[in-house]
Amino acid sequence: MPLLQLLSPPAWPEYELIDAGGGQKFERFGQYRLVRPEAQAIWEPKLSPDEWRRADATFQRGNVDDGPGQWAIKRSLPEQWLMHQSNLSFWARLTPFKHTGVFPEHSAHWEWISRQLSGTEHQPHVLVLFGYTGLSTLLAAHVGARVCHVDASKPAIRWAQENQAASGLDEKPIRWIVDDVSKFVARELRRGNRYDLILMDPPAFGRGPKGEIWRLNEALSGLVGQAAALLSEQPLGLLVSAYATSISSLTLHNVLESAFATRSGTITAGELVLQTTVAARLLSTAIFACWSPELSTAEDTSVDHWLSKL
Repeated sequence: MPLLQLLSPPAWPEYELIDAGGGQKFERFGQYRLVRPEAQAIWEPKLSPDEWRRADATFQRGNVDDGPGQWAIKRSLPEQWLMHQSNLSFWARLTPFKHTGVFPEHSAHWEWISRQLSGTEHQPHVLVLFGYTGLSTLLAAHVGARVCHVDASKPAIRWAQENQAASGLDEKPIRWIVDDVSKFVARELRRGNRYDLILMDPPAFGRGPKGEIWRLNEALSGLVGQAAALLSEQPLGLLVSAYATSISSLTLHNVLESAFATRSGTITAGELVLQTTVAARLLSTAIFACWSPELSTAEDTSVDHWLSKL
């Protein structure tokens, strides 16, 4: 029976989930405090409404669910501001889709990524699919990998390249590819290219650069199967995370189990969580599943282990 994990990131001095509830979350990115919608936070918040109103900006939804909205700004904010974590520097911005380009919960996987990439006899080759603003890409490059970063959005690629420059990683071997992920993976298979580690963070719904439609529930299983086939003869792993989706982490586990049915290894799955400052309450932010060729003896996969890190 699969053992599902709750996985929390290490402490971020420049990020804080202050409170959550009432369908929103109250966060600090650097020195700026933001309120954004959060469908998972259906309980009552801990702080008073007056405390929440002290936020520097609050995101207001548009007329279409998950469509663009606008920020109600109460204090003058810069167009972008620099943040730092784990030897990386990157830009945060207010976008029309409530995101800031910074996802602290993803750093819960950075230790695993670094461990998988360390100690190899050759320079590992990493493929990052749906790479967005590129923090996992930059981490892999910083550790010493050659990285291919694929995303359908030109603005997201430019943002990731700005983060590369901010982190002082301009000389690192990163290929930035604007393409439909499914088409790119299919071409790589035909070309015979292979990767040691594959990371992907697919959206629930998206469009490619030529209008290609991506629906997670319909396309994920096939893409994961193709990604498994793209791994090298000495693979280091495959990691999938997902946001705003109706599928569960158990479903992700089963997708990876099917894709790696003929390979030995370990599959772990669960939820990425953040902890509020004011109530030590956990907020689920995403689901994930990970295949590793073997389980590190130093890694305890029990739920109690991960909860003890929160």
